[in-house]
Amino acid sequence: MSKVDKRLERLTESGICSCEKASEYMGELKELANNIICKEDTSKKSKFFKALGDSTRLKILGLLAIKELCVCEVMVALELTQPTASHHLRILENVNLVTARKEGKWVFYSLKDPLRMTDLLKQ
Repeated sequence: MSKVDKRLERLTESGICSCEKASEYMGELKELANNIICKEDTSKKSKFFKALGDSTRLKILGLLAIKELCVCEVMVALELTQPTASHHLRILENVNLVTARKEGKWVFYSLKDPLRMTDLLKQ
């Protein structure tokens, strides 16, 4: 019997959960997880939250909430190298938080959904 099985058995014996048998309860829990958790959705959400989980990217979003900026402006404002600034901007673009607009050799970035992002950044 695994550690998980033992814990589940203790839980069912304690009367905390509604099932009498640990195996039944395990089946219910797995079914519940399968019904509400779509692997594709969790992968997208995970990437989204990872993108927000970096202070540099949050600073970039804060700057873009004020105005559209090119990569070099982000570099100067946050004292980043060009590859680092581009890397962070690419991550934000990949999760649809920012959008890029090319003008000649320059690439300008802005928030894809400014109202939503501004609300999110205020929290």
